Amino acid sequence: MIYSLTGELLVCEPGSVVISCGGVGFHCIVSGTTQRAMPAIGQKVSVFTHMNVTQDAITLYGFSTKAEMSCFRMLTGVSGIGSKTAIAVLTAISPEQLAISVAAGDAKALTAAPGIGPKQAQRIVLELKDKISGIQPVMSAEMPGVVLPTVTAGASTEASKALVALGYSQTEAAQLVSRLDQSMTVEQMIAAALRAAAQK
Repeated sequence: MIYSLTGELLVCEPGSVVISCGGVGFHCIVSGTTQRAMPAIGQKVSVFTHMNVTQDAITLYGFSTKAEMSCFRMLTGVSGIGSKTAIAVLTAISPEQLAISVAAGDAKALTAAPGIGPKQAQRIVLELKDKISGIQPVMSAEMPGVVLPTVTAGASTEASKALVALGYSQTEAAQLVSRLDQSMTVEQMIAAALRAAAQK
């Protein structure tokens, strides 16, 4: 198993990169998120990898962060979601956005990826909801200051529902509420969330 690659970036094109390591060029399939994180051609680069072995080929998938690699592996574990579709999802939305959307139950956000319809998006949310917490520590370490929402009962849930009723998406509502003091009342949370949204 090839866990990671570090070498010179030889090629960077939509959907793939080639990295030279010890005189060997490794071709990796990448998402748009990872491609945008690549340095200039000829520069040193490191990627985490996932190797997929089939009867016809050995394919390497490259990721700029551990969080994206974790998301890819979880997505491909969802019934009906293959590697190509998982890469499409991670091109359309970042690992952070995926985690937030799944935690908030916002399946609509996932339909931004080509080939993901409402039913597939709902399946992803349902199957990953219990697993997504496993990569939150990784994401928090890689993205300091990012607070990923958790699904909790009580005031925060009611405040989120109220914000959705006011026109915010489930993801936006979850993001706003997750940053608040969880000891607040529902009314205090709603007021604070609206003030925070107005300042953006």
